[in-house]
Amino acid sequence: MGPKGSFDRVLKLLKEHHKWSQETVNLIASENVPSPAVREALVSDFGNRYAEGAPGKRLYAGCKYIDEVEFLAIDLAKEVFGAAHANVQPVSGVVANLATYTAFTQPGDTLMSLSITCGGHISMGKKKFGGTAGSVHGLDVEYFPFDEEAMNIDVERAREKIKEVSPDLVLFGASVFPFPHPVKELSDVASDCGARIAYDAAHVAGLIGGGHFQNPLEEGAEVMNCSTHKTLPGPQHGMILTAEEDLKEIIDRSVFPGVVSNHHLHSVAALAISLAENLEFGEEYGSQIIKNAKSLGEALYNRGVDVLASEKGFTSSHVILADVTDHGLGGEFERKLEDANVIVNRNLLPWDVREGRHYDNPGGIRLGVSEVTRLGMEEEDMERIADFIGRVVIEDENPEIVRKDVEKFARDYSKVNYCFESETEAYEYINIHS
Repeated sequence: MGPKGSFDRVLKLLKEHHKWSQETVNLIASENVPSPAVREALVSDFGNRYAEGAPGKRLYAGCKYIDEVEFLAIDLAKEVFGAAHANVQPVSGVVANLATYTAFTQPGDTLMSLSITCGGHISMGKKKFGGTAGSVHGLDVEYFPFDEEAMNIDVERAREKIKEVSPDLVLFGASVFPFPHPVKELSDVASDCGARIAYDAAHVAGLIGGGHFQNPLEEGAEVMNCSTHKTLPGPQHGMILTAEEDLKEIIDRSVFPGVVSNHHLHSVAALAISLAENLEFGEEYGSQIIKNAKSLGEALYNRGVDVLASEKGFTSSHVILADVTDHGLGGEFERKLEDANVIVNRNLLPWDVREGRHYDNPGGIRLGVSEVTRLGMEEEDMERIADFIGRVVIEDENPEIVRKDVEKFARDYSKVNYCFESETEAYEYINIHS
């Protein structure tokens, strides 16, 4: 193809992706669409600069505006989450978790977290699974007992296991996170055993900031880690927030020089914008996310999809989990739904491994409504989305036929909502090159 051909091909594929996005319904729970202002920050010259160290104490010159923006991001984060301190330098949620492991544990210590099959993230995983906790930081990982019907940590069994294991770090939070975790109920026994307490809020940070989910810093967690691009619809970046000011030094040192050098300054600027948007619009946005998630769960359930936790209203967050084994397997439906321009991800169910299923083709699919909500969709639109999914999963309709209806539906939702006004559309390709 040659250098120029490759160059042209990359730009063409970028534009094709943007066009396709305008015609899809994206239900990936770990994604969102940022505002045009966040996108503007991401293409700024900040992305070409270095600023190692704390703002005001850099190892590089040329940071006078960069420092101001980072101080703003810190202040906004503290205000949004009611935190004593905020570090906005982790370049991802995984890096934020790793910095917390660095701050609070030594290799060979014990972490207690959720297993991956029960919703835990790979950054919490054991060494044999390649998880960050085990393979990078050398932690021994023990799992919370899990109530498969309630889709949450089993409080009484967890209390007993914490006493038995005496972990060094207890980490709440998940990648499948439909309900608040029992932080308040378990923080006392964890503290009594000498454990530090952390909370991975990657999925629910925007809901917390909008006042629609538990604030772990008020329930016994010492630190809250998160990525910044899920229910908090900012750039792909990370944060660590602390309940007490006296954790500032150990957290900041664990981040730099512990796990970051330069920390993607364009993302820090974009994060500051996203946090300002959360202060202005987060309450309304979070409320609509939860309404939509419950509505989508109910609509799918009424069409014959086995959405878990029906007796609890399906979810209290942005995410629902469905068992599709009555009709096929998750990997098959992920592919079929993508052919219909409905983007979901296959997901392990808590019982999949013992029933012989693997992540390549598990029994579940995970759906999140953060992005479709940001595009202005409401409860009645969840009925339409459930109909698209039901036609593929329940009725086994040809995905190519469903796709035409999805494309027509999606084109009506082209603007980013819950942000400061802009004429730029959600998936509009911004042509800088020419």
